[in-house]
Amino acid sequence: MKGRLAFAALLVLFAAPIAAQDRLPPAPYAYQQLRDPVEEAKAKELMETLRCLVCQGQSIADSDAPLAGDMRHEVRTKIAAGESPDAIRKWLVARYGNWVSYDPPFDAATALLWLGPLLFLALGGWLAFGRFRRGGDDGEGAA
Repeated sequence: MKGRLAFAALLVLFAAPIAAQDRLPPAPYAYQQLRDPVEEAKAKELMETLRCLVCQGQSIADSDAPLAGDMRHEVRTKIAAGESPDAIRKWLVARYGNWVSYDPPFDAATALLWLGPLLFLALGGWLAFGRFRRGGDDGEGAA
């Protein structure tokens, strides 16, 4: 009897994530374009510069995640209401943080993101220069 009870508890435990799936229908503008081609072009251009918070490697224009669909809906709704892309970007950054933008501003929180590649390049150059200089001295003394 205890074995059956434990097995039933395991089934419930492993079935819980299935019950947590999003059963809500997608937002109206998640997969539907705006009627005005100019507004849709503005929305598409903005959506391509915004990062999907679930996928992290895709823009919200390319992602099929439900959150990206909700973000596309918000962008299209606000563009249709006459808001500027910059105002929409600021609203999304205020809501989700600088991570939502593929082009975050330079500040204390993103300094390593911007300067990190330069620091690693400088460190690599310094190490390579030291290795080649030392390697050249060792070869001449041995010959």
